[in-house]
Parts: sequence; structure tokens; C-alpha cells
Amino acid sequence: MEVVNKRVAAAQQTRANLIEAGLVLAEDLGLEGLSVNAVVAAAGVSKGTFFHHFPDRVSYLVALHRRFHDVLFEEVAAVIADLEPGRDRLAAAADTYLDACLRDRGVKALLLEARGHLPIADEVTRRNRMNVDVVAADFAALGSAQPREAARLWVAATAECALIELERGRRVAAARKALADLVG
Repeated sequence: MEVVNKRVAAAQQTRANLIEAGLVLAEDLGLEGLSVNAVVAAAGVSKGTFFHHFPDRVSYLVALHRRFHDVLFEEVAAVIADLEPGRDRLAAAADTYLDACLRDRGVKALLLEARGHLPIADEVTRRNRMNVDVVAADFAALGSAQPREAARLWVAATAECALIELERGRRVAAARKALADLVG
């Protein structure tokens, strides 16, 4: 049993190393440069090992997307955990999300480029629904008659604000102010 557990742990570590290598490489290489060869070289494994964990490049990109957004979701959740639903919680969530997108702008840019792949578009939709589930409570607390719809629009506006900042490579106070103005 112990041998099996060690193999499972080693396989999980290898998969994690492949994902981490891609996150690091994304900053410099972008979508086109993020090849399987570059990833396996950075992770120090063979192509066969890569394809053992990911059936194709798109499934790897989906894994990168999940990893990036899982960490981001945890960061946002930690920041808003003790805040009551409402404007302040929305502002804290937005700032945390936007700052993380700037911090990891290479990964964010890569994932935006990859959205043309259907599995990644599906993942974006799934993730946006998760975010709507969280922030709908904020819009309900603000008295919105349609809290889920308002939350969905706010999630989209926050993502657009991230794009504005990604294009400029820095915080854009006017875009963040406009986002805050959406909730009064």
C-alpha cells in the first residue's frame, strides 16, 4: 500500500510541476511559444510523461486555467471571508482579482488568448458561474431585484476591467472607479 501511495504522490507532484512550469513560461512565451517541448524542458520530464498527464495541449491549457483561477478564487475568498455582503465586499473582491491579474499578467494574457479553444471557453463559463454564485449575495444585500443577473454583469465588467489593465500593464484608476460606480 505504501508503494502505491508513493507512486500516486509522485504522479501528483509531476503533474503539479508541469503546471507550475507552464505558469512560469507563460509570462515570457505567450500562447504560441508555450509548446509541449518548452514545458517538458522546464519541468525536466519527457514528452511521454507530459502526455501521460495531459492527453493534448488544450487539456494542459485547461489545467493551467484551473490552477490560475483556483488560486485566485482562494485569494478572493480569503479577503472577503469576514466582510458582510455589499459594496465593500465587492470592492475588495474586485481589487484582489485585478491585482492578481496584473501580478500574473503573462498567465492572464495566455489564458485570454486560449479562450478560442472550446474546452477553455467552457471552463471560463463554469468559473464565471462560480463567481456569480458568490457575488449574487452582494447584489441581494444591495437590494437588487435581479441579484444573479446583476452579479453576472458585474463579473463580466470586472473581467473587462482586467483586460483594460492588462493592455496598459498597470492599474487603471478610472477603470476601477467605473467598476465601483456600477454598484453605486
